[in-house]
Amino acid sequence: MPRQAKPPRLLLRKRKGREPVFVILDRGKEVSTGFGPEYRSEAEKGLASYIQSKWSRRKHIVPEDLSIARALTYYAEEHAPNTQAPERIGYAIEALLSFWGNKQVSDISRKTCDAYAKARGVSEGTIRKELGVLKAALHYCKDEEYLESIPPVKMPERPPSKERWLTRSEVAKLLWTARSNPRHRHVAKFILVAVYTGTRMSAILNLEWSPSETAGHIDIDNGVLYRSGSGEARTKKKRTPSRLPRQLRLHARLWKKNSPQYVISFQGRKVQRINTAWRKVCEQAGIENVTRHTLKHTAITWAMQNRADPTHAAGYFATSLETIQRVYLHHHPDFQQSAVSALEGKKR
Repeated sequence: MPRQAKPPRLLLRKRKGREPVFVILDRGKEVSTGFGPEYRSEAEKGLASYIQSKWSRRKHIVPEDLSIARALTYYAEEHAPNTQAPERIGYAIEALLSFWGNKQVSDISRKTCDAYAKARGVSEGTIRKELGVLKAALHYCKDEEYLESIPPVKMPERPPSKERWLTRSEVAKLLWTARSNPRHRHVAKFILVAVYTGTRMSAILNLEWSPSETAGHIDIDNGVLYRSGSGEARTKKKRTPSRLPRQLRLHARLWKKNSPQYVISFQGRKVQRINTAWRKVCEQAGIENVTRHTLKHTAITWAMQNRADPTHAAGYFATSLETIQRVYLHHHPDFQQSAVSALEGKKR
C-alpha cells in the first residue's frame, strides 16, 4: 500500500556559511519563507498563506473555465523544472501558445488538433511532440486537481523510423576530418562515445570523469559509463549504465590526461553545444543526411549486424526491447530465420 503524502510543513533548513531559514516542504518541493529561527511565527503565517493559496487554486475547474495557457503555465512552472530537459518543454509550449493561447481546454477536439497541425506547417514528428506536451499538461492539471476532466488530444501517427545509419568507412571519414582540425577534435571524442555506447547527445556532453549528482561519468578503472548523475531525475529516456568496449576504454585513458574533469571539452571547458562544429565536420567529410542521433542509430545497427542478443542490446543501449525489435532487428543475420527455415522445410 503506497504511503500517504504528508501535508505542507515547515522545516528549519541549515545552510553552510549562511543563516538557517524556515522552508515549506510539499511533496518534494521546497519553498523558502525567508524567515530564520527567531521569526518562527512569521514563517508559520507564510505556511498558512501557502496552504490557503494552494487549495484556493484547486477547485476542480471544468474545461470550459480553464484556459489552455493557464494549464500550460501550471505544467511549465510546477513540473518542467523537475525534468531532465525543461528547455524542450519550453520550446513546445512556446509553439503551442501561438495557436492555443486564447482558447479554453474545452476547445480541444479532433478538428482543432488537425487545424493546429495545418497551421504549424512542420513535420508530423514535431507536431506529435508538441501535442504530447499539451496532453501531458492536461493530465498534470487533472492529477493536481486543477481540472475536473480533460478532453482527448488527437495525436498524429508515429512517423516511420529513419533508416539512415553510417557505414564504418563513413564514421572513419568523420573521425579523420574532426581530428584534422584542432578546433573540432572534441567532435571526434563525441563520435567515438556515441558509436561505441549508443548514448544520447545530451548525456554524452554532460559526462565527467568523477561521480556527480548532476552529471554522468566514466569509470575507467571498472570500465563502466554511467549515463546520469546520482541525483538526476529519472525519465522515460532511460539512462542506464553500460560497459565500455575495449577500444573506447583505451581512448578514455588518453582523454583524461588532457582534460581531468570533463570527457567532452574544448580548451579545458565543458562543451555545451556541438551543433555548429558537427555540421562543419559533416560538410567537410562529405557525409549527408545525418544528425547527432544518427550515431546512436548506427551503434545499434552495427550491434544487430554482428549478431548481438536483442535483450542484451536493449540494456546496453538504454533502449526498450520493443524499439530494438521494431526498428533494428531486421539488420540481424538471423532475423526471422527460424520461420524461414520452417517454410523451407529444413529440420533442425
